[in-house]
Amino acid sequence: MYKFGLKLLSTNTDYYFDEAKRLYADGIFSYVELFVVPDTLQTIDKWKTLNIPINLHCPHFMHGFNLAKREKEKSNCVIYNQVKRFADELNSEYIVFHAGVDENIEETVRQLGSFNEPRAVIENKPYRAVPNKMNGTFCRGAIIPEIRYILSEVECGFCLDVGHAICSANSQKLDKWKYIEEFNELKPNMYHLTDSFDNSEFDQHWHIGDGTLCMKRILSFIKDGSKITVETKKDNERDLLDFEKDIILLRGSFNALQMHKK
Repeated sequence: MYKFGLKLLSTNTDYYFDEAKRLYADGIFSYVELFVVPDTLQTIDKWKTLNIPINLHCPHFMHGFNLAKREKEKSNCVIYNQVKRFADELNSEYIVFHAGVDENIEETVRQLGSFNEPRAVIENKPYRAVPNKMNGTFCRGAIIPEIRYILSEVECGFCLDVGHAICSANSQKLDKWKYIEEFNELKPNMYHLTDSFDNSEFDQHWHIGDGTLCMKRILSFIKDGSKITVETKKDNERDLLDFEKDIILLRGSFNALQMHKK
C-alpha cells in the first residue's frame, strides 16, 4: 500500500493538530508534509509533540522565496536556514523545494547547490504561474529538461507532482500520460497528488473525485509503497474529514488497480 501524507502548514498548531493525531492513530496516513511558513520557528516545540514522521516543504515565491532570482539570494538563505532548523529538530527525511519563477534555471542550480542540503528534493511545476498570485509568468522546473538539469548538477532527489506535470503537458500541447511516464523515469523519491480538470493549465488542488483525472491510471505509474502527499484543499478549520474521504477514495482506486492486475 502507498504511504499517504497529510499536508499542513507550520502555523496549524491550533487546529488540525489533534485531528492529525486521530487519523494517524487510525492508520489513515503515514506522515505529515509540513509547509514551513517563514518566521514560525516558535512552533517547532509543538510539532515535536506530534509524534508523527514529518517531511518538510520549503516556502516558495508566494512567501518571497525564489531560487531563480539572484537578487533574492540573501533572503532565500534566511528562509532556508529557518527550514533547516525545522528539518534538524524534526528529523525530516526530505525537504521539498520549488525551482522558482521566471529568470533562469542556472541561477536555481547555483543557489540550491550552495545549500549543500542532502535532504533536498526538487518538485516539478506547472508551465504557467497562476495569474495574479505568483508574481510571475513562467515556472522554472516545469519542463523535463530543467528537472533533469537540476538533478545532474545538484545532489538532490525529485518530487513528482502529478497535477503539475499534467498542467505543464497541457500548456505545451503534449500527451499528459506520456509526459507523466517520462517524468516518472527520473525515479521520484516521493509524489504530490490532487484532482483537477485533465485539460487545465493551472493547479486546482481539488478533492479526489471533484475533478476529471483518472486516479487508477495515475496510480498505475506509482510503485506500491511510495510516499504520496495528498495536497487537496481543506474545507474547514474544525476537522479533516475531507482529507479522510480523499484517502478512502484513493485506496479504492488502488484496490481497483490491484484487481485489474490480477
